Amino acid sequence: MVTTILITGAGTGFGHEVALRLAAKGFNVIAGVEIASQVYALSEAAKQRGVDLQIEKLDVTCEGDRLKAAQWDVDILLNNAGISEGGAVADIPAANLRRQYEVNIIGPVLLTQLLLRKMVEKKKGRIVFMSSVAGLTTDPFSGAYSSSKHAIEAIASALSQEVKEFGIEVATINPGPFLTGFNDRMFESWKSWVDDPTKRLFDYENIAFPHEQYDPEPVFETTIGVLTGEIENYRNVDADFSHLRQFRVIL
Repeated sequence: MVTTILITGAGTGFGHEVALRLAAKGFNVIAGVEIASQVYALSEAAKQRGVDLQIEKLDVTCEGDRLKAAQWDVDILLNNAGISEGGAVADIPAANLRRQYEVNIIGPVLLTQLLLRKMVEKKKGRIVFMSSVAGLTTDPFSGAYSSSKHAIEAIASALSQEVKEFGIEVATINPGPFLTGFNDRMFESWKSWVDDPTKRLFDYENIAFPHEQYDPEPVFETTIGVLTGEIENYRNVDADFSHLRQFRVIL
């Protein structure tokens, strides 16, 4: 029987590549993408790779999308969808803070609740959370994002203990600073803020992602290993901190 893996946030980044590689390995992959335009882009990428994907519009913050996903028979869920809102704790607007938590915490948890029901009935399943090293530590100007990943760490830990009796496995993946564009977008999110720039404490034109970024290949390999069961660790940290630069801020 072919294993079905649902990957959220498969329109870009880690989720995009992992979905394609798992499909190439023969898994039945449901690739959830946030917006409809990503369906076509991912389908074209699948054609180029010669693989089959079930691509679905799945915005984890949308109740209708979550209820649709609840009808699928999913064996393994990768909660990969996420956004990164950069900015000082003193400056980040309320709307951006709420969006950060809705996408990274509330949506994934509500989706997990729905899919868990069928897993419990089958007495088997795996829930994997794409966390971050930011869930274990934090940098200036990434408090909102880091706090969302700290929350995911707590949720995953509690869930792991709660569903063990039902035969459900839970794991986390904690990527470090890898080059996918995700980290850079974090430090450009201020450009869409609806606020009074004159009241900001910091000049965001002069703030950038503080760390050297690396080839994401190790994250792809680790993620696939965790999803397929080849890696059985609960927490899986992919990070290279040997060349971290000091954070430079110009006020």
